[in-house]
Amino acid sequence: MIDIERMADLLELHEGNKRFPYKDTVGKWTIGIGFNLDDVGLYPEEIDFILRNRIEKVDTKLRSVLPEYQGLGSVRQMVLVDMVFNLGLSRFLKFRKMVAALALRDYTLASREMLDSKWARQVGGRATRLSGMMRTGEWPDS
Repeated sequence: MIDIERMADLLELHEGNKRFPYKDTVGKWTIGIGFNLDDVGLYPEEIDFILRNRIEKVDTKLRSVLPEYQGLGSVRQMVLVDMVFNLGLSRFLKFRKMVAALALRDYTLASREMLDSKWARQVGGRATRLSGMMRTGEWPDS
């Protein structure tokens, strides 16, 4: 069996390690340690791993920066994770009126503040669904 750790070190030495996509020496979009996005893309299990890893990171970050987050039910927490996943944390934190409504546990107002935004106009049905989840604290039927 190949020594995976030594092989990984060798490939990183030769390929480099890039967080953002770049064109390699033959013009192929590549990311990470030589992951060819043009010809190979990502395998389903890699996509699943990245998704779950990002969800955990967003959840952890929200727990550390937003005191109201801890007291929300799981559905409302998922609304905020979805928004941060889409917007990024810094843009999400600009929803000051929504966050203030969360501190008051006024979920109807928080849901209205979500819809009163450029974000809601951009994402359409996503914002409508998430706003309903925020208002009711329940998972939508569809």
